Amino acid sequence: MTEKKTALVTGANKGIGYEIVAQLTALGMTVLLGSRDPQRGADAAKALGVEPVTIDVTDPKSVAAAAAFVESRYGRLDVLVNNAGIAGGWGQLPSSADLDEVRAVFETNVFSVITVTNAMLPLLSRSPAARIVNLSSGVGSLAMMSDPDGQLAELPASAAYVPSKTALNALTLQYAKELAKTGILVNAADPGYCATDLNGHRGFRSAAQGAAIAVHLATLDADGPTGGYFNDDGPVPW
Repeated sequence: MTEKKTALVTGANKGIGYEIVAQLTALGMTVLLGSRDPQRGADAAKALGVEPVTIDVTDPKSVAAAAAFVESRYGRLDVLVNNAGIAGGWGQLPSSADLDEVRAVFETNVFSVITVTNAMLPLLSRSPAARIVNLSSGVGSLAMMSDPDGQLAELPASAAYVPSKTALNALTLQYAKELAKTGILVNAADPGYCATDLNGHRGFRSAAQGAAIAVHLATLDADGPTGGYFNDDGPVPW
């Protein structure tokens, strides 16, 4: 078993996930770059000088194979960043939503987080200071979305992406409650509106800027928070 901290970041062949890998690597961690597409993952990992891991977060067999690989090669996992996510047609109004599309978004953004986290928990439990970070979004905040004078007031209603991030926040809190006595800290990160493929690169923040809060939560000290929802400025209202 290696003494160097090992991290796995899902959906990391581009965007915020890629930058999280880069920043954790710069901190001295051994980082596994998770990607659904083996070739894209290999290319991204080569560019960063890290090891690729093929993992389709929506496929339990793929997730189990990734967990088995981490166990055989490293023996444990210190950091899990559940970054993989899809937008799934932001403009779907609740009254006319394609339920198959909504299910697909929840499958990736919520259900797969359970699949990956549960597969990796035995490895995380072997770490003296494991951290789980779930990539959320400010739009998942019920408080901010319901504020008629807030910055999100003009956003159109969404039946898929927005509710999926609210659900992810709730799931984050429940994992933190369950794992409270284990020393595993579980938090949700709001990277802000970053220019990535997810939004057609319309964001005003860079992917590297968005990665910073996830890296911070991935490297919390033992007295750090758990069951929280944070951006660069601190706690985000639920």
